[in-house]
Amino acid sequence: LYIKGHQSNNIVCSGSKQSALSSSVIYLFIYFYSSSCKLCRNIYLFIYFLQYENPWTIPNLLCVCRILLAPFLGHLIIQQKFHLSLALFTLAGATDLLDGYIARTWPTQKSALGSALDPLADKILISILYVSLTYAELIPAPLTALVIFRDIGLIAAVFWVRYKTVPPPVTLTKFFNPCYTTAQLKPTLISKINTAIQFCLVAASLAAPVFQYTDSILLQCLWYITAVTTAASGYSYWHYGRKTVQVLNTRSPS
Repeated sequence: LYIKGHQSNNIVCSGSKQSALSSSVIYLFIYFYSSSCKLCRNIYLFIYFLQYENPWTIPNLLCVCRILLAPFLGHLIIQQKFHLSLALFTLAGATDLLDGYIARTWPTQKSALGSALDPLADKILISILYVSLTYAELIPAPLTALVIFRDIGLIAAVFWVRYKTVPPPVTLTKFFNPCYTTAQLKPTLISKINTAIQFCLVAASLAAPVFQYTDSILLQCLWYITAVTTAASGYSYWHYGRKTVQVLNTRSPS
């Protein structure tokens, strides 16, 4: 089925989420115009809803739980309750591994929203924990500043891509609609490595006062490794640019 529209609304409808008209008005017009034909009406309604996806997947819910857990963890660290903080952080790390495993194992649980929500949950959790651990004098302030500035830049880039890929007119309802996906993020290899190292540093820093090794030279070496991989991951996103984003509609970012 080929439907020719105007300018950025031209598209070939091939029965996948990545091929749907960007303008809802065209679909609704066709729907009412073809109301005399039940088969045509059902076909057009089917194509119209292909651009939406179910956000209520188990991996996405686990990501939301990790986001909600972050402020509570930060509060425990500030109160220097490191035993409980370490246990809850281990639980948060388990949910991170679990949502990735579920998304890879069951295709119905994989979503474009999850590709953005998972790294966002990691960045919120890491940022809050790094600030809290810096307050507790377990992580140096310059390293925390580097991590936060990189994450702010990446989050700003995600919002920019979202704005450029949502078909006009861009409204708040459409922009923040989790069911309407317009782009899928592809993290770089160095970014994945950096996330793992950042989590390792948090775990090691939380365990340091519990097992009495806060002055360990190995812990300080991990600071420098984290700083290098954080800077490298930020550069990788700048270097590869568009290769880290898969646009799911016809209005690509510029």
